[in-house]
Amino acid sequence: MPSLRDIRKRLRAVSDTRQMTRAMKMVSVVKLRRAHDKLVALRPYATTFDTVMSTLISRTAPGELSHPLLTRRPVRRIELLVVTSDRGLAGGFSAIISRRALSYVADQQEAGVEVFVTTVGRKGHNYLRARGVTIRRDDRGILGKLSYASAESLAQELSTRFLDGEVDAVVLLHNQFVSTIALPTQAQLLPFEAGASGPAQARVEWCFEPDPRTVLEQLVPRALAVKTYRALLESCTAEHAARMTAMASATRNADDVIGSLRLSYNRGRQAQITRELMEIVSGAEALK
Repeated sequence: MPSLRDIRKRLRAVSDTRQMTRAMKMVSVVKLRRAHDKLVALRPYATTFDTVMSTLISRTAPGELSHPLLTRRPVRRIELLVVTSDRGLAGGFSAIISRRALSYVADQQEAGVEVFVTTVGRKGHNYLRARGVTIRRDDRGILGKLSYASAESLAQELSTRFLDGEVDAVVLLHNQFVSTIALPTQAQLLPFEAGASGPAQARVEWCFEPDPRTVLEQLVPRALAVKTYRALLESCTAEHAARMTAMASATRNADDVIGSLRLSYNRGRQAQITRELMEIVSGAEALK
């Protein structure tokens, strides 16, 4: 049975923890709102961009219009881009992507495909490296100050490796933001794949200036950068949501522990008071 002094010490410790988790939750709420506003503003642009690319590619006869980033070839080497978080205290946000990445690498190696891993986020990097996966490049820290320029730089580096024939495909693993739930998502970045265009867009007559080939040369690298930026922003937003949820749960658990400790303390204090009263009454009876 812990003493009242021990219970008081634990009460102070748990109260300090609750104060910290509550503060972290409020910080995550603010960061989530900012990231969500950016994501909501980006999604229509990225979706429309994807539709334009789909229409441009689908309405062109095979062989008439091409771009090096659209070229398909036998896949012998894959670049895997794994996006996790730099910080913890976000539940299983990073763990689920890291486990999927580890499973993907094992499956591809078993099939005879060489996999090069690029990580964005310290958690995924540490998880994979601790399990024997060689990390080709580590881009930790860019999520904390995420910008389109950093995403564009990453996309350009991956494009260069694809164009130089160092890899035959680039695959992306990240968390997609769905309300307050993180949805693990796997997508192919290169060769570039645009989403399917809708029937309304398919009936539109497109006019390209100065010509479709020049337009495609300008749009494909930009579309890849936008796709990369959206994936990083989705992951960043999902991370703040996961941390907010985790800290809210931790705060509730701390409240439950504090309530239990206070009950134990009050019971112990009451027992101590009763015992002291009994000693006083016994002493008074002995003096009669």
